[in-house]
Amino acid sequence: MTSITLATAVKEAAQAAARNGVVYLLHFDRPYVHARHYTGWTTDLLGRLEDHETGRGARLLAVVNAAGIGWRLARTWPGSRATERALKRQGGASRRCPLCRTRVRIRRGGGAV
Repeated sequence: MTSITLATAVKEAAQAAARNGVVYLLHFDRPYVHARHYTGWTTDLLGRLEDHETGRGARLLAVVNAAGIGWRLARTWPGSRATERALKRQGGASRRCPLCRTRVRIRRGGGAV
C-alpha cells in the first residue's frame, strides 16, 4: 500500500489543474468574522496559493492574512468554474472540509461524538 504525502497530493492536484482546472478549499486556522473557509478555482493551483499567501489573490485571503490568521489547503476537486459555483451555492463548506471533521466534539452530558 502506498502512502500519499500532502506534498504529493498538492503536486498531483496542481498537475490536474493545469489540464482541466481545479476547485480548492482553504481552511482558516480560526474564523474571520463569519468566514472559516474559502473556495476557489484555478488552472494553476501552486501559483494561486502563492498569490493568496502574498495578498495578490482574493480579497478575503488578503484580509485574513492581514489579521494574522493562517490557512491550509484542505481539499481539491477536479472541475470547472461551474463546479466552484455549484459548491458555493450549496454552502456548508465545513461539511466538505476534512480538517473540520477531525475535531472531537463533546456532547452535552459528556462523551465524545
